Amino acid sequence: METTYILMAIIGLVTYMAWQRPDVHKKLILNPYQTIHHKQYYRLITSGFVHNNSTHLFLNLLTLYFFGLAIEQIFKAYFGEAGLLLYITLFVTAIVVANIPTTFKQKDNPNYNSLGASGGVSALVLTFIIFDPLRDLCLYAIICLPGYALGGLFIVYSIVMGKRNLDNVNHDAHLYGALYGLIFTLALRPSTFASFIEAIF
Repeated sequence: METTYILMAIIGLVTYMAWQRPDVHKKLILNPYQTIHHKQYYRLITSGFVHNNSTHLFLNLLTLYFFGLAIEQIFKAYFGEAGLLLYITLFVTAIVVANIPTTFKQKDNPNYNSLGASGGVSALVLTFIIFDPLRDLCLYAIICLPGYALGGLFIVYSIVMGKRNLDNVNHDAHLYGALYGLIFTLALRPSTFASFIEAIF
């Protein structure tokens, strides 16, 4: 069985169980105040395995399905037996890294909460784009653009929306997860940058 399916199952199961136990759900989400002042650092990871509602869960699992499977195969092809471990490491550490800026930004706000696998998923999307920048990617099956263009728009959108702070979405987590995926991939395989530049120009 592909590891991506296992990750999807774990995320779905943990989310469902947390929905059944609001007290558990509250302990797993990212609350920067609790994380910093009460040293509950585990929240940096557990928050990536719980979701707010069925739509939130579905969108993250759907994206993980498409891009996770692709990155899993790419990493296996390029890095052999180590590819699987690198893939899991990328996803899990991206969740943590994506949460860190928000944690420090909101550390004195006891009412701020964040949750979802978006940071890890965003890292996978940008990693895929680095390896295959010309592949058309579609946003909600409506807007289809080459990966590098959609990736660029995603980063700009995340920066703008993060500064405006007009909704309940943690756009900073999307942004830093995506950037981490970019850095992680280029650190693993620096030659990918030259391939990316050559492809788009």
